Amino acid sequence: MKIEKAKHITKENVNIEGAKDVKIQWLISKKDGAQNFYMRMFELKQGGNTPLHSHLHEHEVFIIEGAGVFICDGKDYDFESEDVIFVPPQEEHQFKNTGSSILRFLCIIPAISD
Repeated sequence: MKIEKAKHITKENVNIEGAKDVKIQWLISKKDGAQNFYMRMFELKQGGNTPLHSHLHEHEVFIIEGAGVFICDGKDYDFESEDVIFVPPQEEHQFKNTGSSILRFLCIIPAISD
């Protein structure tokens, strides 16, 4: 079991080619005993973006605050706080912060992912 304030969990820079001004927090992961799903929180500074990428697993996203554009298979989709986004497996995607403040979102992935 785990109960912890997110503010006490280390934020790490995302140092992947194509990422700009992105931090990640592993809120729930293998080190916490999670066997089926991991929960991550991303923060993108204004103008920041995740890399354009794809992978074999799906993930579910909940926008906590901010606004941006979700790019999926070459199409742009605007989003804002409290939107939910389903990212299907093997679809090239990217999140961009196009808002005037920080963008924060939760991302749930399967524990067995590539």
